[in-house]
Amino acid sequence: MSRLPFELLLALRYLRPKRTFVSVITLISVIGVMLGVAVLIIVISVMSGFDRQLREKLLGFNAHLRVVQPGELLANREEIMARVMANPRVKGVSPFVQGKVMMETQPPAGGSVVDAPVVRGVDPQREADVSDLPKSVISGAFDLRGNGLVVGRELANNLGLRVGDRVSIYSPVSLKKMKDSRRSGKDEAVLPDEYTVKGIFDVGYYEFNANVVVTSLANAQDLYALEDNVHGLQITLHDSAQADAAQAELSRALGLNYLVRSWKDDNSSILNALLVEKNVMFYLLFFIMIVAAFGITSAQITFVVQKTREIGVLKALGATNGQVRWLFLSQSLIVGVFGVVAGYGLGLLALHYRNNFLDLMNKLTGFELFPKNIYAFDRLPALIVPGDIAIICGGSLFICLLAGLLPAWNAGRLQPVEALRNE
Repeated sequence: MSRLPFELLLALRYLRPKRTFVSVITLISVIGVMLGVAVLIIVISVMSGFDRQLREKLLGFNAHLRVVQPGELLANREEIMARVMANPRVKGVSPFVQGKVMMETQPPAGGSVVDAPVVRGVDPQREADVSDLPKSVISGAFDLRGNGLVVGRELANNLGLRVGDRVSIYSPVSLKKMKDSRRSGKDEAVLPDEYTVKGIFDVGYYEFNANVVVTSLANAQDLYALEDNVHGLQITLHDSAQADAAQAELSRALGLNYLVRSWKDDNSSILNALLVEKNVMFYLLFFIMIVAAFGITSAQITFVVQKTREIGVLKALGATNGQVRWLFLSQSLIVGVFGVVAGYGLGLLALHYRNNFLDLMNKLTGFELFPKNIYAFDRLPALIVPGDIAIICGGSLFICLLAGLLPAWNAGRLQPVEALRNE
């Protein structure tokens, strides 16, 4: 003999598949819950994956903290670097020079191509301590000796560059000299600096690959006529989660003349926009569950009308109002459980084959659903966060219970005499 409560047994019996209108509505309700849960899991996991991968790429190419002197160049960098390294949270520190330049290719045949990337001057000996750039070279080598230059993969593709090609770089200083000479009527020509592409890097982030070239610190200082000065220091921590604490400590240690900026400060706009977008998508997509809940409500209302006689018999046999209500709430719960479990499985399956699906659609339609020049990543990222999954599944199940509350309440209010008389 079953130990299940009779309300649950009856709910399972009434939900047994039959060729009736109510069974069709019940099946549609389960499918609605399944699709709502699956879409929520897919979208929220993809948004979480975007956030994680963006943070990884930003931290892989940029340091956790930067030290600059507002309005001035950093002259005493060795002293500042020693004070920074005294902090136990700091893993590495390196000077940098960064700014816009104009770059022109020197092809063996045909016309040259001009672009305006950001040049970053780094210390080759220290760069490995503050970024993943030296490990991200996919062609050639991270060789910045002499007039060596390392360019991003997308920039190399756009300009038709390969390892060994030569380029001309016009710095703001040289362009200003040309402008001043024309104003003075001398028309003095200022020759660009000649560089050789020694390597091509791919850090996995389109914006960096398409807009950044890297050279040695000495070359960048010459481009901007900085002598031995630099624009600032890059700092990497042992734990990126301690960036806020390390920022506060270094600000106190260095004094008011120096500004310590974290990677969150430099990328706050895109990170906040991604967080807001994720939250808005979460709330909007939950309306899918509300729509599915209306399907459950309509099925339960129809079911209560069809089972009026059975409700009267149960009441006549001594069933309480609460037991009748729980009978119909159990049906909503069962529909919700089946829908949530099926949606959870469908969501995980879709996430597992997400990139395969994108590749298939690209082959069939010729349309790129996930263009990397817009979304900055080569593949569609995803991150399954247990907390998000728990909120989605738990919230969906709660909405399903609420959907059956009104029909169950009306069923519990039926009087046995009236129910049997109407029949």
